[in-house]
Amino acid sequence: MLQYPQIDPVLVALGPLKIHWYGLMYLIGFAGAWWLAKQRAHRLGWSRDDVSDLIFYGAVGVVLGGRFGYVFFYNFDRFMAEPLWLFRVWEGGMSFHGGLLGVIVAMIIFARRMNANMLTVTDFIAPLVPIGLGAGRVGNFIGGELWGRPTDLPWGMVFPHVDNLARHPSQLYQFALEGVALFVILNLLDRTRPARGVISGAFLTCYGIFRFVMEFVRQPDAHLGFIAFDWLTMGQLLSLPMILGGLALIAWGRKQAIVDQKG
Repeated sequence: MLQYPQIDPVLVALGPLKIHWYGLMYLIGFAGAWWLAKQRAHRLGWSRDDVSDLIFYGAVGVVLGGRFGYVFFYNFDRFMAEPLWLFRVWEGGMSFHGGLLGVIVAMIIFARRMNANMLTVTDFIAPLVPIGLGAGRVGNFIGGELWGRPTDLPWGMVFPHVDNLARHPSQLYQFALEGVALFVILNLLDRTRPARGVISGAFLTCYGIFRFVMEFVRQPDAHLGFIAFDWLTMGQLLSLPMILGGLALIAWGRKQAIVDQKG
């Protein structure tokens, strides 16, 4: 078995000011997305300022949506008991699915501002998102959170702050799938210049499948446990609509391309 390296989650402490690794990973994700978007902006005739605005809108959507999603999807009972807890962001707590909804709303607003098609915008940003997802999972690992279920596999890892059991390092699995694999898939697909909506649909489908599968080795949230059937977690429940919606969007995009060709 492997031993968790016990990395200090605080990168730098300057008096009361503390810079956490997790926060740094967010900055890396946004910076990487900005850099790649800047390289591709000419496709849509966007300027550097347009790309900066895009990343700003996306960042606001991620942070607000992620926090609201964590509170309403995973801790609604606490919110009902303590409504102001919603704003205590320094205590941590972000949800990918909430962040996704936040980004979708942000992209709708951005698309209207740019007088652009919504799917054109989401197709553009989808290949950028895995940079942030991968960085975020590294942040989860450094912070020693979102660990996996017990395992007897040789690469099982003991997280001493949890217990003495060897567990799946599920944060690293998710980094490999949601970060590396998803980045490769979407960027290879992007090179083929598929029909509008296909890349967005591929993002939803692939992430949904990856997350659904990973939930089988990731420890369920202690206060929620299994949502149904003694195996379905909240993460899986929220990923199902992504998979179905993604497949529908791919089918719609391909159908529209055929209609446009005939027309």
